[in-house]
Amino acid sequence: MNIAIFGKTLPDLYLEYVRDLIQKLEYVNCKLYIYEPYFELLKNKLNFNTKVELFKSHHDLVNNVDYLFSIGGDGTLLDTITLVRDSGIPILGINLGKLGFLSSISKEEISQAIDGIIAGKFTLEKRALLRLQAPTHLFGDLNYALNELTVYKKAPSSMITIHASVNDNYLNSYWADGLIVATPTGSTGYSLSCGGPIISPGSGNFIINPIAIHNLSVRPIVIPDNSVIKIRAEGRDDSFFVSLDSRSAIIDSSTELIIVKEKFHINLIQMENENFFKTIRDKLMWGKDIRN
Repeated sequence: MNIAIFGKTLPDLYLEYVRDLIQKLEYVNCKLYIYEPYFELLKNKLNFNTKVELFKSHHDLVNNVDYLFSIGGDGTLLDTITLVRDSGIPILGINLGKLGFLSSISKEEISQAIDGIIAGKFTLEKRALLRLQAPTHLFGDLNYALNELTVYKKAPSSMITIHASVNDNYLNSYWADGLIVATPTGSTGYSLSCGGPIISPGSGNFIINPIAIHNLSVRPIVIPDNSVIKIRAEGRDDSFFVSLDSRSAIIDSSTELIIVKEKFHINLIQMENENFFKTIRDKLMWGKDIRN
């Protein structure tokens, strides 16, 4: 079995868990492919007992690896989609971050998760992405997002106005700090912190959710993900930020953003006896009396 390992940082606090992961994968005779910048952090702190292959790009993974392990938090896992792209390589998120909705495997569950993957005791959860259809030059061939597209103000002291339409039907002009278009996966991210609803994976929806809206009667709205969303921003400052997950660019008021559903999806590994509802129940501590 060929396993790719992706990470971005290596705090000393978590070094032992990464060491346990590497040793476990070597013990079960997995061939390791490690993201080259991450290997540079590892090589002087860990001993490898088998030969390691390095990868830097999407092309190094396709047809070479069976699974990709993301080591970090949800932000780290979001970065893996620029490597996996449309290859269908399943992703396992190992959470060394804080909350970890996407990276649902805790550091204490690493060995158990590897055993489960070897035994085939897991399912693949298909996660939809959104695509910035236009303009094409902003993000090139990385014009998709697993969590959200966000338009937000560049100047800190004033609001912006964001005009939005759905399927060429005028929706609203938002006086706000910004606007989020989120997938079901992104519903537990930035959108949730802005008062948006939680949407279960596979529901076939997008969320349009304003950030710090001036008119409090305006609420988030859920629409079918086969919709075509068009957005244009204007304000005192003629430049604005637009982001796809963690990647960002600058646009001006002449730019119309067109957002659609991406044609491919991402496969997230869901271990046996785990599911989306259990994840949000555990992470958000639903049903737990914090008074005790």
